[in-house]
Amino acid sequence: KEIFDANGDLSQQHLFSARILVATYVRPKKTAKGLLLPDSAQQEDVYQGCVGLVLKKGPMAFQDSEGSAFSGQNVEVGQWVVFRPGDAKRIQINNINCRIVEDTQIDMVVTDPLSITHRRTDARIK
Repeated sequence: KEIFDANGDLSQQHLFSARILVATYVRPKKTAKGLLLPDSAQQEDVYQGCVGLVLKKGPMAFQDSEGSAFSGQNVEVGQWVVFRPGDAKRIQINNINCRIVEDTQIDMVVTDPLSITHRRTDARIK
């Protein structure tokens, strides 16, 4: 809700074709255990974050057609999705970091953005 509120009214923003507008997930300054994260961790999420909240979909996004790879798959506004940052255009809307992603570049839907990371988080992993 905070992300939608911060982005404001998007009804006058029109995505073309099969594009998806997502708000990039940026970790909070404090972890769940109360540890403060450095500003560099949040900056890395802005540029390398691979999870975003779907804010809006273009009119052709996830439309099945003959030969389509979707086979009924879809994403809905309000879902968290995973994508490759290099495949998405980085923008800001009302100072909120967003990405524009082609529907074919969405890799998966997740329930918790904190569950996805590309960083080494466990010392047992070599």
